[in-house]
Amino acid sequence: MKSPPELTVKSPPELDDTETLAGRQGETRGGGTFEFLEGRKGDALIVAVRCQGKGEIKVSVRPVKVGFPLECADGEASTIYNEVRVAGAEKKGTVSVHGPSSVRWSMTIGRSA
Repeated sequence: MKSPPELTVKSPPELDDTETLAGRQGETRGGGTFEFLEGRKGDALIVAVRCQGKGEIKVSVRPVKVGFPLECADGEASTIYNEVRVAGAEKKGTVSVHGPSSVRWSMTIGRSA
């Protein structure tokens, strides 16, 4: 029996077949900012983050003014999926990550109906 492949931050989190890609950021160390595409009215915004390394990163999403911290562990990659259904979630925007250089992360932004 094969064991599952090791989860790494080199590959951003995947979306499922019902979700649409709006943006993706490959492995990044410390902080960074990237843009994502607009969706259809009524779409939810999906923010999927994978991180590894000792420390906390803070994720901020504009224009929806949503943010959250994520504690990352040394030696193992972890992934968190957040789905946001608020006014303006269909608009294009930016994601900013602030964190120490000890943390590597990757991210996928998606849309769901």
